Amino acid sequence: MNAVTWDQRERIIALLEAASADPAVRAVVITATGRGFCAGADLRGAPATGERTAGDVTRTIRRGAQRFIGAVLDCEKPVIAAVNGTAAGIGAHLAFACDLVLAAESARFIEVFVRRGLVPDGGGAYLLPRLIGPQRAKELMFFGDALSAADAREWGLVNRVVPAEDLEKTATEWAERLARGPTRALALTKQLVNAALDTDRATAFAAEATAQELNMTTRDAQEGVASFVDRREARYQGR
Repeated sequence: MNAVTWDQRERIIALLEAASADPAVRAVVITATGRGFCAGADLRGAPATGERTAGDVTRTIRRGAQRFIGAVLDCEKPVIAAVNGTAAGIGAHLAFACDLVLAAESARFIEVFVRRGLVPDGGGAYLLPRLIGPQRAKELMFFGDALSAADAREWGLVNRVVPAEDLEKTATEWAERLARGPTRALALTKQLVNAALDTDRATAFAAEATAQELNMTTRDAQEGVASFVDRREARYQGR
């Protein structure tokens, strides 16, 4: 069920960081093989309670789950989650941190932490209230019940639900469409939207103006304006 190991987490973080720095990468898709998307963190090998010292858990969460989700939120390329099956715990948060979420009809989302007597980590208490409001976030986190793909879409956690056999095709189509877009403008837009709920209007407006100033120095912005004037389709290069 694709529980996240330390090695897998570090590899995904490295790939996301590399995607940000590589102008040839224009979009990212995170998906999985098998029956599940991600069953959460692989807890095998975690130290027993009696073996921990003060601060161990805080450091583990900060360097692990939070850094993992932060890598998705901070990636400078649009990131699509193609959820093929159950997404539980950190697996659900991995999907929710993505910019766009596609889900197979069989997908389920589970805030599994309460079933283990744990507090949600990996940014769950940050992401969920911003996506669906505090009341629904508490419902998911307090009860730990599975949320179907259809209900997740109704609640605003998923952009689109598709038959399982169409998931890869749809994710590829979306990624290709994003890859043809103005990559730096998308990166700046992502930053603005992600920061919007944490800032006041004056700060948000100032950030918007600065982002537009930066974006106007890119070749893609100049191409976009030129294509409008010339009444032709823009040909963006991601630069």
